[in-house]
Amino acid sequence: MIFTQRGAPDIADFLKIFCETSKKLISVEDFALAAEYYSLQNMGICTSFEQLLVALQGNQKKRTGENVNPDEFMNIKKSHEVQAMSELISSITDFCGIKQVIDLGSGKGYLSSFLSLKYGLKVYGIDSSNINTHGAEERNRKLKKHWRVCHSRSRLDVNGLALKMAKEREVQDEIKYKVDVEGEFNNSLINQEKISTSDFFDPVISNIRKQMENLHAQPQQEEKLGFGNGISFKVLLPVNALQPTFSSQIPIREISEENKKTGKTTSKSSESNIYSPLTSFITADSELHDIIQDLEDCLMVGLHTCGDLASNTLRIFTSKSEIKGVCSVGCCYHLLSEEFENQHKEYVQEKRGFPMCHYLKEEKWCCGRNARMSACLALERVAVGQGLPTESLFYRAVLQVIIKEYYGVTKCDRHVGKMYSKSSSFLDYVRKSLKKLGLDESKVPEKIIMDYYEKYKPRMNELEAFNMLKVVLAPCIETLILLDRLCYLKEQEDIAWSALVKLFDPVKSPRCYAVIALKKQQ
Repeated sequence: MIFTQRGAPDIADFLKIFCETSKKLISVEDFALAAEYYSLQNMGICTSFEQLLVALQGNQKKRTGENVNPDEFMNIKKSHEVQAMSELISSITDFCGIKQVIDLGSGKGYLSSFLSLKYGLKVYGIDSSNINTHGAEERNRKLKKHWRVCHSRSRLDVNGLALKMAKEREVQDEIKYKVDVEGEFNNSLINQEKISTSDFFDPVISNIRKQMENLHAQPQQEEKLGFGNGISFKVLLPVNALQPTFSSQIPIREISEENKKTGKTTSKSSESNIYSPLTSFITADSELHDIIQDLEDCLMVGLHTCGDLASNTLRIFTSKSEIKGVCSVGCCYHLLSEEFENQHKEYVQEKRGFPMCHYLKEEKWCCGRNARMSACLALERVAVGQGLPTESLFYRAVLQVIIKEYYGVTKCDRHVGKMYSKSSSFLDYVRKSLKKLGLDESKVPEKIIMDYYEKYKPRMNELEAFNMLKVVLAPCIETLILLDRLCYLKEQEDIAWSALVKLFDPVKSPRCYAVIALKKQQ
């Protein structure tokens, strides 16, 4: 690598990667290494998910919630995301002493339902689609029914284990009694080596007892509030962030008594742990009190909030005093609006999704749609063999050439979408795409279409190589977007702590980074 001995790459290093006059790429290897250097994974600026959980939970009992497997009603990807994010959200709400959660862009309501049913939180799921809201209500109704069945089954398992444990004890006592009786009639064997039946049964009883303890969610061994490098959470979180509504030092029993006095409850079976799907289009200026009548101190979350919604989530968090914390995982970078791209274009919203921080605003930084599209690519998936859909990309590229040369169209507001999966051949793909774009498909003969295909087919490898370069660069662009959001939070005076946390396995869920922040406690 051309800059390993000097540390971070500088302008001189990049001049060796690209030709100074033609601007063409000279060294693919150095390009890939430089891109890797500037990815979040290698910059050392992320907070460990596991260490954050330990710091938030402290010496309190770890709340595990109901013992239900989400794989039974979610796909593997969604289950992975919901389990990880809900555990973190539960830890943050416990730390801050709050019970209300607002889930922006809640979609089908998987995260909202899980938070409500498993962790006993009062969740408002807000989505702009009325169809999603109604679907979430129906899904939540079925999920509650499924949850009750699983909960009953779990209780039966506990009772069954208790009965089994009692029977094992009876057997053990009976055998011990027989051994004692035989010992009285065989004094001659006193000095002989005896095999204790407890050596056989104790492991069985111990195993059953462990299962009982797991089902009853006994607390795990207490861990120290610290990190492997010796940095305590008090360094990570300032003092004013370590004073939640309910002190983290108050025993759980005392908190429960306080809740009784104030009319609040932590019971997971009570009506407080409800999920309410709502329909509303959220902007940075949305007034939450108009949407949620009983708005109280809460945590704002978003699992794969699309485009500008991720940025608006952070803006709402900083502007509303009731919102004490935020946990947001964004996606769909290609749908972000940019302040310094197409500056003459009129937008419905005054505030753009990018940039957010003062520095990039002063620099008038612009990524552009191509760069944002690249940021959506999944390097980790490609690395494990889940390659790019080269043929579908090739189809779309040739289609663009046909539309430009045969129809004279260079820009179009309509989109082809996922037409490749609905097409039986390239010819079928072109016909369907032209129709969807509102172009006369009969204008171009079948022979002309296939001539274009044969002309560009030998260049498919070039397209694949080009897209691989985009994949390599993807983490750098995502890093820029996420650091912009983190810097925006760092600029706010009332934010006590903020960080980027890798929540998910990037192979299962490529958009795996969460922006998390807590406000200073009054």
